[in-house]
Amino acid sequence: MRVRQFGRVLGAVAVTTWAALVGVATPSASAQACPDVEIVFARGTGEAVGVGGVGQAFVDAVRAQAAPRTVSVYAVNYAASSNFDARDELARTVVEGIRDAGNRVQTIATTCPDTRIVLGGFSQGAVVAGFVTSSTVPDAVPASYRNAVPQPLAAEVAEHVAAVTLFGLPSPQWLGTYGSPPVVIGPLYAPKTLQLCAEGDTICDGTPGGGPSIAHALYGINGMTQQGATYAVDRL
Repeated sequence: MRVRQFGRVLGAVAVTTWAALVGVATPSASAQACPDVEIVFARGTGEAVGVGGVGQAFVDAVRAQAAPRTVSVYAVNYAASSNFDARDELARTVVEGIRDAGNRVQTIATTCPDTRIVLGGFSQGAVVAGFVTSSTVPDAVPASYRNAVPQPLAAEVAEHVAAVTLFGLPSPQWLGTYGSPPVVIGPLYAPKTLQLCAEGDTICDGTPGGGPSIAHALYGINGMTQQGATYAVDRL
């Protein structure tokens, strides 16, 4: 499968799957000033603005398991581009997502210190969320990008993050095919990070770059969003 088909294939599978399963719009962040829990989630490649299908399944599961605690949602604002042929532009949009997610985590930690934050992402969004936890800017980031890459979050922010849940995080082998450094979870976040890779998912299982297998589009219905929610709620 050609790389430029990545977004179209994944998008088509995801839309087909979720059109039947998700009949409501993605909820916006709660109007409540300081909820008990806030989920900061980055959607996957080619998904519509919001948290995406996998994100919505995860949000629903967290809300059900965390009740009666209040749970707000922040959808990371970035392009989730499927144009893998334009690597510079793709890298720029991923950096925008890292900055937006990091800013949101920092804002909640500062303005709502008692709110427990759950950081998560699917596919490209898992890359965004994973890099938010990094303790350093990766050495492999080209010099032309280094000034644009946000600096790591302050150490004290990690105390406010209860859990990090990553679905279908692209493997170092897959990322390396496109010149991206691997995602290295920072030491302050590693003990509370769950990475879920479905059997047969060629994006996260170490297969070199290429199009996704069907397993990559099924996290919302294969039980792993429930598993991720249980992990997160247990750490609130």
